[in-house]
Amino acid sequence: MAEKNPPPIPPEDEIEFGSELPILPIRNAVLFPGAVAPFDVGREKSVALVEDVDNLEHPVIAIFAQRDPSTDDPGFGDLYPVGCAARVLKALKHSSGNYSLILQGLTRIRLDRVLQQSPYLKARVERIREPETHDVEAEALAMSLRDIAKQLIQLMPELPREAGSLIDSIQAPGALADLVAANLDAPVEEKAHLIEIIDVKERIRAVLRLLTRQLEILKMRERINSQIKEEMGKNQREYVLRQQLKAIKEELGDDEGDQGDLDGLEEKIAKANLPTEADQVARKQLKRLRAMQVGSAEYTVVRTYLDWILDVPWHTSTQDNLDIAAVRKVLDDDHYGLEKVKKRLLEYLAVRKLKQDKKGPILCFIGPPGVGKTSLGRSIAGALGRKFHRISLGGVHDEAAIRGHRRTYVGALPGQVIQGMKKAGTVNPVFMLDEVDKLGHDFRGDPASALLEVLDPEQNYTFADHYLEIPYDLSHVMFIATANIADPIPPPLRDRMEILEIPGYTRREKLAIARRHLLPKQLSEHGLKAEQLEITDRGLEEIIDHFTREAGVRSLERNIAAVVRGYAVKVAEGETGARRVDNEDEVHEFLGPPKYTSEVAERTSESGVATGLAWTRVGGEILFIEATRMFGTGKMQLTGQLGDVMKESAHAALSFVRSNANLFGIEKDFLEKSDLHIHIPAGAMPKDGPSAGVTMFTALVSLLTGSHVRHDVAMTGEITLRGRVLPVGGIKEKVLAAHRAGIKRIVLPERNRVDLEEVPKEIIDELEFIFVSRMEQVLEATLESVPKPLADKGEARGEPGKEGGKPVESSN
Repeated sequence: MAEKNPPPIPPEDEIEFGSELPILPIRNAVLFPGAVAPFDVGREKSVALVEDVDNLEHPVIAIFAQRDPSTDDPGFGDLYPVGCAARVLKALKHSSGNYSLILQGLTRIRLDRVLQQSPYLKARVERIREPETHDVEAEALAMSLRDIAKQLIQLMPELPREAGSLIDSIQAPGALADLVAANLDAPVEEKAHLIEIIDVKERIRAVLRLLTRQLEILKMRERINSQIKEEMGKNQREYVLRQQLKAIKEELGDDEGDQGDLDGLEEKIAKANLPTEADQVARKQLKRLRAMQVGSAEYTVVRTYLDWILDVPWHTSTQDNLDIAAVRKVLDDDHYGLEKVKKRLLEYLAVRKLKQDKKGPILCFIGPPGVGKTSLGRSIAGALGRKFHRISLGGVHDEAAIRGHRRTYVGALPGQVIQGMKKAGTVNPVFMLDEVDKLGHDFRGDPASALLEVLDPEQNYTFADHYLEIPYDLSHVMFIATANIADPIPPPLRDRMEILEIPGYTRREKLAIARRHLLPKQLSEHGLKAEQLEITDRGLEEIIDHFTREAGVRSLERNIAAVVRGYAVKVAEGETGARRVDNEDEVHEFLGPPKYTSEVAERTSESGVATGLAWTRVGGEILFIEATRMFGTGKMQLTGQLGDVMKESAHAALSFVRSNANLFGIEKDFLEKSDLHIHIPAGAMPKDGPSAGVTMFTALVSLLTGSHVRHDVAMTGEITLRGRVLPVGGIKEKVLAAHRAGIKRIVLPERNRVDLEEVPKEIIDELEFIFVSRMEQVLEATLESVPKPLADKGEARGEPGKEGGKPVESSN
């Protein structure tokens, strides 16, 4: 109803009206100066006012917004205090007696007091004159308001195109703010606040805040609408294409489609003989699948889940080979030695023969690299007639690798345990968990803790994978874990496994393994026959002694492969005769000079050098301890990257020597003008532990007395200040290391005598063992000449509890 060209507003000074004006209350709206807006009038007092407009002295009425639109007869307190003087541009009476008005706002007015209530409201008002504003800040604010208003107009296609031109045509900042405020989509309370702001700059800032908020809302609405349209367009396109594809299949007579595929799934579920819970889950998911659209993402997820349920073995098993003699033969053919492991497996088979429902054992092979732990697991599976599956746990640090991901994640899959069972295809495979000591853990979980359920016979018959979410029986699986050392394995996990230690091989065992397994394997892999190349026992022993120094046989196999490759080159160059590698010169021809030589005799040719034995995670090693003496002030220096325990052993050895100096033929003041230095070579390698105590003690006594340590003797043991020799660990590995190094005599603590039962008999027969309980006995077994005590000069020497120059044991 608004006129296209309303009359322009006269300047504020030319707008004439008195101080008493009739009041027209309006609901849910605010009229601003300069705005033209339509209003419907229907209340009795308002109609009376409209009909009396022509009789007024000045055709101007006061427009005030109501605070509460539900009030039918508003009074002074029901109106906002600031309103707008307006003139009626047009009045149209309806048949109902109501009027439609078009009003034009003129200027702000303030309500003073009500003068009359009937027949319509009339009040005294005060004209509010707008201050003139021509500074730069007001112009900048007006410019910002104009720019944001234009952006808003572009996002609101329902607004007329002329709106932008109208905004550009208004130059006065206050008038521009009123125009924008009049067209804002804001609550009446906020608009009433805007009309009350007299300061132009403050008013523009308030309008800018509201306008910016509305602009952000419109931009967000635009983005949401675009996304919805794009998604709907994509879905609509897919729907149309699928309908066309369906029509094409109907024309071709190939309309089985997905329905036939789902029927096939239902048949598979019926034939799979699933456990009750798995069958219920599978049928429920199939029912969901039939109700889904084929192209949806959820369809693929459910279909993949059903495939996993059907692919995992639930009842399929292999028959165990319970012929103990046959199993023993297979194991002996595949691996030389390892009697403890073979004995444990045969015990399991014997029990299985007597009790068919015996659960699978959970074993853990612990030993240095290269001793055949992983290949032994494969051999066990072959001997039993079971499937074999291996997973490597080295570096795994995510619990989901064991238990899988929940299906809510994109691309979720079961864990490696369920995947391994699917690949094995049976419920009773031999399942190898390789490198279980190298598991990691971080914020994604602890896989070692997830393995607790897998490796617990009391729990693993209801193993819960996060992906399947169906209990799965792992109790028939034979789990075999492997590790190099036991320490990194968490105690709860270690407690669930039966530990079988596989120590390093002896020289004789390495020779047999090379003859039976390694050499034939390398000849076959290089396309040669046994008649073409023969490496005799003497040649193999040369490789073992001078080209390898390891507990396992990996390096030995690499050196044999190097010899075979060297001969393969000669064959490729035209050599046709058979070759026999029988002595060190022929071995050196293929492998070069020896990598390892015996350092024992050379190292111990001087006093102050002793040979010790150490245990490492890759087997036993010999350890040289060197001591020297120099001018100084009684200090002792320790080098070789020693740990705290080893340093304490050195101090304990020195203290015992000082307290018993006369007994060992050493002057009591030997340290007053001397410094001692103990060094353990291979300084780049950290060393720690108490077992080098007797070796340090022997090296110190050798240095201070000038007596050499025998070059063919090695020792190990912990010492105390009272002169006792305490037991240590790793005896078998240390004895094997001494044997490899050519040692002939080994000094051990008396309480380690029982540990020799694990050492192979042929090694014991080739070595001499001296068992000691006192440190003085160590000197008798290790030094070429035992030092004699100094003459008693009446001075107290040694520690309390000693008599006659010789240590005596305390009564306690």
